[in-house]
Amino acid sequence: MEKIRLEILGLSPSQSQSGSFALVLGEEYGNRRLPIIIGMFEAQAIAIEIEKIVPNRPMTHDLFKSFADKFGFTVREIVISDLREGIFFARIVCTDGTRETVIDARPSDAIAIGIRFNVQIYTYETILSEAGITASAADEADEQQEELVPQQTSRSSRSLTEQLKDMTYDELQQSLDEALKKEEYEKAAKIRDEMSRRN
Repeated sequence: MEKIRLEILGLSPSQSQSGSFALVLGEEYGNRRLPIIIGMFEAQAIAIEIEKIVPNRPMTHDLFKSFADKFGFTVREIVISDLREGIFFARIVCTDGTRETVIDARPSDAIAIGIRFNVQIYTYETILSEAGITASAADEADEQQEELVPQQTSRSSRSLTEQLKDMTYDELQQSLDEALKKEEYEKAAKIRDEMSRRN
């Protein structure tokens, strides 16, 4: 079966499942999107690697990479390989240069590991046909979800943004250090974004 290359388009809190996140993958040469609902910890693992935030202690996926590096293995690609009863399955394709090994994984873990090895993510046409949505339909769904977001959620996210805008650069740096120390990586990413905006 021919593989279709995907890229990470976005990661946002899921409006349908509290405490979960929607990881949106997009077809490289097309307008279809593949949304996958993932857990908070996996979302955090993906986000900190995308944002290039270095945690104080290695996270599980960092540990996997260190372990593979020490034993001469590398990841070649990630494949979203199956969809059964609404649940996605993935494979991590590894190699030591002479032999290839395939490891079954949840898509969230596979992608968190894949981005640490800077490898491509793929899926199959059958999966995109079944679970993919076109870009225009995705935009409409986003708009509808935005209307359904409780006002309290938007207020709380705005309040943090407003607080950051009112802080001095030194205060931002201190808050960033504290957030990293407490392993609050989502907060750290927002602080870092505010600092970058001022530079």
